[in-house]
Amino acid sequence: MPQFALKIVSWLGLVLTLVPSLLVFAGSLDFPTYKMLMLVGTVLWFAARPFSTAGGE
Repeated sequence: MPQFALKIVSWLGLVLTLVPSLLVFAGSLDFPTYKMLMLVGTVLWFAARPFSTAGGE
């Protein structure tokens, strides 16, 4: 079960690195918010992804 939760957190981090760039491009997100979301998403992705794939699948 914890590995499933880590996969969800890593996917959330990936979404937080992709969606804000599309929103800035569309003009519906300001730059400081974009930078914060990208930072949070990057930290989540790099913190959770190595542990969510540990042990092989």
